[in-house]
Amino acid sequence: MPVAARVEITPPDIAPYRAGNTGIEYVTTFDSGRAGPHVVVNALTHGNEICGAIALDQLFRSGLLPARGRLTLSFANVAAYLRFDPAEPNAARFVDEDFNRLWDQATLDGSRQSVELARARLLRPVYESADLLLDIHSMQYATAPLLLTGLTAKTVAFARRVGVPELIVRDAGHAAGGRLRDYRGLGDPAAPQLALLVECGQHWEERASAVALNTTYRFLAAAGALEDEEARRRLAEPAPPQRLIDVTTAVTIQSDDFRFAGDYQGLELIAKAGTVIARDGGRDIRTPYDDCVLVMPSRRLARGQTAVRLGRFGA
Repeated sequence: MPVAARVEITPPDIAPYRAGNTGIEYVTTFDSGRAGPHVVVNALTHGNEICGAIALDQLFRSGLLPARGRLTLSFANVAAYLRFDPAEPNAARFVDEDFNRLWDQATLDGSRQSVELARARLLRPVYESADLLLDIHSMQYATAPLLLTGLTAKTVAFARRVGVPELIVRDAGHAAGGRLRDYRGLGDPAAPQLALLVECGQHWEERASAVALNTTYRFLAAAGALEDEEARRRLAEPAPPQRLIDVTTAVTIQSDDFRFAGDYQGLELIAKAGTVIARDGGRDIRTPYDDCVLVMPSRRLARGQTAVRLGRFGA
């Protein structure tokens, strides 16, 4: 079960951004009037991951405008965010269902109804019009930030242009449903569009907000959306060398009795292949190779959900 953690950051008041200028509440587009890509920066895919809201709030307050193309700032699952309570911070992840498991045509076009699906259907044209999308998230454990790319070469190459965080994770997603990062052209290796998902650190640690804002500025610079002078000012700190983790296996929970063999928090390096890291009912979950990296083990251990991803360091 999720446990409480100390909330070090204050959720910003996003009411001033409710009206927006797109006809969709909490979505604002700035148009440079010059040719260029449509860049979307998306926060609050999960209502308790507030570092993205802080980053967008700071972008609004700074008066930043795109140097070329269009820049859209989107607050996604606002209904969940407005329920955020520091005394029970995990409870605001979603209202009815995970907003980040809805992104396939059949689900969006289907008859199922929920708070998250209604919002996803409203936001769908925004995401479909994006050339470049950054989806800002945070994690359950206070481990190093991660930049999740999907499996396409185009996203890995762009992640290296962004330059932060230090760790790039190439992974295929979840059995429980499609992520926004992989929706339509964003995840199609043959399409020009692309998306990255950044995990900025533990949900409510102060560092996560700084990671979110730094990654956003570097994403905008890589997209060509910052003026050269603005880019030099914002990116004065050198980026660290990046390392790539290739995820080969997403462990999907198959029973109602899943237990980890240790107190894993993420990025543990398991030296020997065949090491038991969990039991799922009567089935042992073992590392498939030497030097296996555990990526984002979950506290939400429910049938059909991803318990952990298994990977190894690549080039």
